[in-house]
Amino acid sequence: MKDSPARLVPTPKLPKRLPSVLSAEEMNVFLDQLAGIAGPAVIGGRLVRSRRPPALETLSRRPLKFSDESLLPRRDRALLELLYAAGIRVSELTGLNLSDIDQKERILRVRGKGSKERIVPYGSKAQEALENYWPVRGQLLIRASERGRRRGTFHPEAVFLNYTGRRLTQRSVGRIVKKYVRLVNINWDLHPHSLRHAFATHLLADGADLRAIQELLGHQSLSTTQKYTHASIRQLMDIYDKAHPHA
Repeated sequence: MKDSPARLVPTPKLPKRLPSVLSAEEMNVFLDQLAGIAGPAVIGGRLVRSRRPPALETLSRRPLKFSDESLLPRRDRALLELLYAAGIRVSELTGLNLSDIDQKERILRVRGKGSKERIVPYGSKAQEALENYWPVRGQLLIRASERGRRRGTFHPEAVFLNYTGRRLTQRSVGRIVKKYVRLVNINWDLHPHSLRHAFATHLLADGADLRAIQELLGHQSLSTTQKYTHASIRQLMDIYDKAHPHA
């Protein structure tokens, strides 16, 4: 036969997989444990917090001895808090520049799919984590320059930096999430997008309008946002099954 009759047979539709979403209590416990791991920055024996990230030109050039253990947990807590507080994609997080953050109003300007910009608010916990991270970020830039790197090889405009002073990658953020799941000793299949799922589901469960959530997430179609209603209903059913005596 020259043509296969099977080409006329439609393929069966696979059932849509609902995202697994942590409860608000589970998410709060996880982030609060991170706050214990990554306390305020201590530099030169004194507590340091900063409302604004210091400019590269103003950073002290004196030799500082910092290990990754003392620097990076404060960065990691800030990025995890921001992922959950703003519900942004990991690509939007790693693409953030200092000019994209308005700390007074606590809003972000993010560039989503198709380079579309939108404004997203974030909360006080994320702001506190950022203030603890700014001094650390300055030290990451110092260390990059002290290692003899030319200024053009690192990224002073990026919000989240790796230990070489370059913009953090999406793959690195995925590793960071897995790392802290192991550190707090919980058996979750958590990845960066899980915090975005949790953001949307928790807003919906607390009465937020679906169209408002669509705007915050940067979804072009409302049908994309509606999958969170199914996740929310499933969560309610789980609670019902556990709590109702005749479930």
